[in-house]
Amino acid sequence: MAIALAAAALTLSISTSPAEAQNRGNAQAEQSQSLRNSGGVSRSLPPAGRYVAESGEAFILDRSGQRPLLRFERRDETWVLRPTAAPRGDVIYRNDAGAQILRVTPGGGITVYTPRAPGGSPASLTGPGQSLSPPTLGPVRLFELMARRSAMVSQALGRLVEINLDGQVSESLCVEALIVTTDAVARIARSPSARSSLDSLRSITIVEGARSGVTYSRGRLVVVVDPSQGQAGRPSSSRVIRTILPEQRTPSR
Repeated sequence: MAIALAAAALTLSISTSPAEAQNRGNAQAEQSQSLRNSGGVSRSLPPAGRYVAESGEAFILDRSGQRPLLRFERRDETWVLRPTAAPRGDVIYRNDAGAQILRVTPGGGITVYTPRAPGGSPASLTGPGQSLSPPTLGPVRLFELMARRSAMVSQALGRLVEINLDGQVSESLCVEALIVTTDAVARIARSPSARSSLDSLRSITIVEGARSGVTYSRGRLVVVVDPSQGQAGRPSSSRVIRTILPEQRTPSR
């Protein structure tokens, strides 16, 4: 730790000319554009599999699709990662709300960011991991899931909250959106400082559309998924919470 801090201090003491700073910024912008054009999968992203961080948290990294996917163990949500360039050739992978999830060095070193370790915790590959593609439930299990989720949210808020799901193209994407959205609402309900934002909530609706999005107005929380984008077309819990609490801090997981 002392060596790392000393190195950082030395770096800060070296002056940088405006031209050098501009060139560095241009290079970083070009790297970000290149990452976006590649569909989100960078050569610097470590292999797929199960990882464990020094903080004790484990997660699965899946690279089988167009964009890398990540899911923490004992969590229902799968994060779709989007790359952005960082200094020293590092790549930061964020969710759709802009929150930093992973940071990867050119050498393949990986750091994961969580509420338990907001400053980042190094992670190491421990073995293979399963696919994170969402399953298809079928009509009976889908109805049971909707009933359970409605009961969960209604119990958390102390009143009936209606659940609606209208998916014709991608049932699995709508199911995942339903789970993620109701979990986000439950997290807000458990927060004493944020719970009042749900006072008017009466229904949660999942629909398909040409562009993913979240709206919350007049007691209706509507989540739109875009099947053409695959799992990247499903808003994350962070995006749902940010819509409900636009100026408040995200409740802990």
